[in-house]
Amino acid sequence: MRKSDFHYELPAELIAQAPLAERSASRLLVVPPEPGVLGDRAFRELPALLEPGDLLVFNDTRVIPARLFGRKSTGGRVEILIERLLGGADARAQLGVSKSPKPGAVIVLDAGGEAEVLGRDGEFYRLRFHLSESLESWLVKAGRLPLPPYIEREPGADDAERYQTVFAREAGAVAAPTAGLHFDDALLDALRERGVSMGHVTLHVGAGTFQPVRVEQLDQHVMHSEWLNVGAELVDQVRRTRAAGGRVIGVGTTVVRALESAMQGNASGERELRPFAGETRLFILPGYRIRSVDAMITNFHLPESTLLMMISAFAGKARVFEAYAHAIRERYRFFSYGDAMLLWPGGDAR
Repeated sequence: MRKSDFHYELPAELIAQAPLAERSASRLLVVPPEPGVLGDRAFRELPALLEPGDLLVFNDTRVIPARLFGRKSTGGRVEILIERLLGGADARAQLGVSKSPKPGAVIVLDAGGEAEVLGRDGEFYRLRFHLSESLESWLVKAGRLPLPPYIEREPGADDAERYQTVFAREAGAVAAPTAGLHFDDALLDALRERGVSMGHVTLHVGAGTFQPVRVEQLDQHVMHSEWLNVGAELVDQVRRTRAAGGRVIGVGTTVVRALESAMQGNASGERELRPFAGETRLFILPGYRIRSVDAMITNFHLPESTLLMMISAFAGKARVFEAYAHAIRERYRFFSYGDAMLLWPGGDAR
């Protein structure tokens, strides 16, 4: 399977550069299980599209202000993008520098304090921050929000709230789980009134989510690593939902990646969801059967991205590309601040 199999042309003006005034005012493209008419709906209509007893699973990760600036002792400018907090004063980060710093080098931060280079692992550096308070607390005041590279503006005051889900609670992501950005408190209340249950996993979205696939043959691609936690409470919710005949709907590709990473073989050789916390490098391509969810809510993804490959595994590549062509014709808004899809499995994925 080739990277170019997942290419499509997108007019630049369809890339959403800012959020709508209301979260739930986005559009929702409903892609039914079997070929047929696609449904153009409003996202706030979601409760009518679900059934009492269904379970929505959200990613409760919280985006940290992970972008920093400073200078090397030689005077050269440095841009720091924290990829992951490692505990204490340490972090893994990407550095934008003219010359790679060696272990022991010190970066003087514009916002005060210093970052010491401890070492390097591929494209990432391990840094130790020397600050007057905890790293996480300091970042809230000193860091800048790392908006995706296709948003061609600097973050504004509204982004601090809008590039964060209303249910975010576990700090550690450098990018938002964007399918969750469409939910506001009024919509969550309407879903509860409909009888829809809600559960949470945590997957800290890393900077690798924006890295392009650089090889044409996809079996040569090395997937980036992300940390996740699927807790026992969520596993029990899923089991109770399925036992009662309800459906499990993953809100975003990060939720599906977390749940599929927590699927483990049982004594009968079947995969089942179990509690799991740790790293995942799971790369989901067409041919992989997603069993953890019955439907997905997801935004529109970049051409040739691993996320586009994942949803093609779920719903069928032909069906997904039919939906994308429809979305382009109907002028849907794409990517992080764009519109969404409600995707059911079908087509060649079955």
